[in-house]
Amino acid sequence: MTRPVTATQVVCGQPVSRVDGPLKVTGKARYTADNQIPGLLYAALVCATVACATIKRIDTGAALRQPDVLAVLTDLTRVKLPFDTRVVSFFGQPVAVVIATALESAVHGSELVDVRYSSRPPLTDIDAPQAVKRVGRFVRDYARGFADQVIGATSVLTDLRFSVARNDHNPMELPATIAKWEGDRLTVWDKVQDVSATQHSYAEAFGLPTDHVRVISPFVGGSFGSASRNWPHQVLTAFAARRLQRPVKLVLTRRHTYSAVGYRPTSRQRMAIGADESGRLRAMIHEGYTETARYGDYEDGLVRSPRVLYRVPNMRSTYRVVPLDVGLPWFMRGPGAVTGTVALECAMDDLAHRLRMDPIELRRRNEPDVDQINGMPFSTRRLTECLTQGAATFGWNRRNPTPGATREGDLFVGIGMAAAAYHTYRSQCSAIAKVFADGTAEVQCGTSDMGPGTYTSMTQVAADALGMPLSRVRVALGDSSFPPAPPHSASRTMASVGSAVYTAANMLRDKLIRTAVTDPRSPLSGLRPEDVLVADGRMFATAFGAGSERGESYQDLLRRRGWPGLDSQRTWTPDDADRRYSIYGYGAVFAEVVVDRLIPTVRVRRMHACYDAGRVINPTLAHSQAIGGMVGGIGMALLERTDSDHRDGRIVNANMSDYLVPVNADVPALDAAFLPGEDPIADPIGVKGLGELVIVGVPAAIANAVFNATGRRVTDLPITLEKLL
Repeated sequence: MTRPVTATQVVCGQPVSRVDGPLKVTGKARYTADNQIPGLLYAALVCATVACATIKRIDTGAALRQPDVLAVLTDLTRVKLPFDTRVVSFFGQPVAVVIATALESAVHGSELVDVRYSSRPPLTDIDAPQAVKRVGRFVRDYARGFADQVIGATSVLTDLRFSVARNDHNPMELPATIAKWEGDRLTVWDKVQDVSATQHSYAEAFGLPTDHVRVISPFVGGSFGSASRNWPHQVLTAFAARRLQRPVKLVLTRRHTYSAVGYRPTSRQRMAIGADESGRLRAMIHEGYTETARYGDYEDGLVRSPRVLYRVPNMRSTYRVVPLDVGLPWFMRGPGAVTGTVALECAMDDLAHRLRMDPIELRRRNEPDVDQINGMPFSTRRLTECLTQGAATFGWNRRNPTPGATREGDLFVGIGMAAAAYHTYRSQCSAIAKVFADGTAEVQCGTSDMGPGTYTSMTQVAADALGMPLSRVRVALGDSSFPPAPPHSASRTMASVGSAVYTAANMLRDKLIRTAVTDPRSPLSGLRPEDVLVADGRMFATAFGAGSERGESYQDLLRRRGWPGLDSQRTWTPDDADRRYSIYGYGAVFAEVVVDRLIPTVRVRRMHACYDAGRVINPTLAHSQAIGGMVGGIGMALLERTDSDHRDGRIVNANMSDYLVPVNADVPALDAAFLPGEDPIADPIGVKGLGELVIVGVPAAIANAVFNATGRRVTDLPITLEKLL
């Protein structure tokens, strides 16, 4: 792998504190709703109270009589939305927008709008007999060998059915949008994960050239995937601002977020695995279903990991989506992979139990040599190392394999594990690097940062590439006026944006060196560029060392030539590695739980995970990502479920009191480790994705620990106490 021509590599790989940390802890980081725009108006949505209907009449009189209410927009056919605004496709669908000079007035006005419907019974239950008849969109079938013929003849068989409840995102920052028009130019301050795509989406919605839209989103207070597309409330805010010819601000309520920004869809799966008596997998059958909206498509991709994780010569997998009268599901952390891994890893644990074999040994015996989907070699694959190192650190050897055998008074104690994998995504990205005559540098890129530490990691990459101290490098993100970036999702940011920053900074460093060696007044004049290194922002001749007088700083060069600065903009594009290699990150997750004998509540006591995630740019940030993924996985395993009343499609627990997420009391001792190394095939900085990977095996490890504690194989998540009675 080519590394920057700098004297030392001192920043990447170091546990650097977040460079944006002081802004966030002092309240100076400006999130979308924090922007104060002169002349700002406030909007509130009127949302449908039925799930399947035709809108007959909207009475706005009572709302318009309120002193501060300026308008109620009811004709939403004038703006491009993903559904027909004349009918209701899901409970909570926006049907009108109230605009007022005060937030309280807008909210009160929205409660006074009277909407009359001609409603029909909705279909919102994936298990309803009528729902099965709708299956057909997104047929994803795959087969190798003869799974159906072989599986019945295997010596040991597990055949389980799994149910995973719908999960909602619930990040700290509520979705918010501020829109301002100046003629036919639109500026939007928005909570988004995909600045470039959001810019294009607004342009398309209003028939504008793309460069007439500017999207600003420097800080995102968590998202988990919910802000990775443009949702109706965002477009409606811009629509209202255009109609009123004044800036308009809309912040969704917590209740509205449950119907407005997608969710992890309800899923149903069957996982059957057959093995011989030695534990060699002979056949696997995986069938999956998830819900989607009637007006739009979303597939969760839950069948990918089972097809690739283990050596299985005979496999059949099918996947279908079920269109229902619900809002559109969307990506949620570890999309598809975490759900499919629940079925795969719990079934592997069940198979190990039936074989009377250690679950880790079962996985080792079925380690593939190549990707069985396409026959390609792995760029790197160190899952067995993750299993070995993770087991040793966690103390797996102390596990009693007999379910229910370990007790502490009235507590059953269990230990479980699961493997994890997530595909390494990389996408084209652009960045610009600038060095100024005052001795500072700035890197700009249009990517978002929803919390993983992108500002910090990109500053580290740029500082090393430029050969400058971290304190003199600034990174600016989250603005469509910056070079375009891919979505801040699918764990692609470090690989994609990092590679673009690395490339732009390298090119700028080389440009400065070339300028110096061709400048007659430079101490470096006449040297070959390859004979010049950079450290602490100072170029020097290799033969004389960093302290030599034969050298000069970037600052000296720029000032002498009278230049305010020098820059380099570059676009990094992935090569054809995906056509030659199977590129994944891997992990092994271990969990210990206790289950009360009298009131069978489950508590996670401790967790540890070990990951093969390529090069780690910042160990502190990586560890933070792992801990966050574990917390989310605890929620998915034990607490989180979105409940609907199938009579009208209403979400009955659309609030933070009734939708349970992990709090401090639910979070045990958590730790994670990362195998040293890098993946030079994946990208020039050797990284793999991490943010999605770290949740993937967590729910399965917890469920397997519950089985070890109780002998009860719960395949319906979340694992609540009534399922253990």
